[in-house]
Amino acid sequence: MNPKLSRPARRTALVVHVIASASWLGLTLGLLALGTTAATTGSAVTVEASVRAMRLFADWLLLPVALLTLLTGLVLSLGTAWGLARHRWVYTKFWLTLATTTATVFALRPGVNAAVAAVAAGGPLPDAGDVLFGPVVSLSAYVFMTVISVLKPWGLTRRGRRLRAPARRTLQDA
Repeated sequence: MNPKLSRPARRTALVVHVIASASWLGLTLGLLALGTTAATTGSAVTVEASVRAMRLFADWLLLPVALLTLLTGLVLSLGTAWGLARHRWVYTKFWLTLATTTATVFALRPGVNAAVAAVAAGGPLPDAGDVLFGPVVSLSAYVFMTVISVLKPWGLTRRGRRLRAPARRTLQDA
């Protein structure tokens, strides 16, 4: 049997999860705005200010918010009837959250840090893709995860169908 969260614990976890998820989405929109500014401006001062602000977001805010989103999502999935691997939309969100958190650590942050190093050394922005690709991909993933959180598509996984079958048999026998 799946351990259930009490109603207050579930509500608290849900509120924290929604706030963390919305924060992650907002930070990504901010990164996209800063990256677009850095990639399209003709001012070296504006490029440097933009990439430095991106580094501040990427180094100090993104990872804690990503980890909080992942943790609260796990708590909610494991502590409620939704389960982690019972519904396809929950399972999809888990893997996308894990993938985007990993991409934040190993792709987005290094790309932003490389751009800051190049610009701080007096050079031009090395590649606009370094500051635009990560936020665009992340934003797409977060919007998709938000949509499936609201619509809850695709039904049960094989595991979910297997777990539901004994419960239905028990109800029919009663």
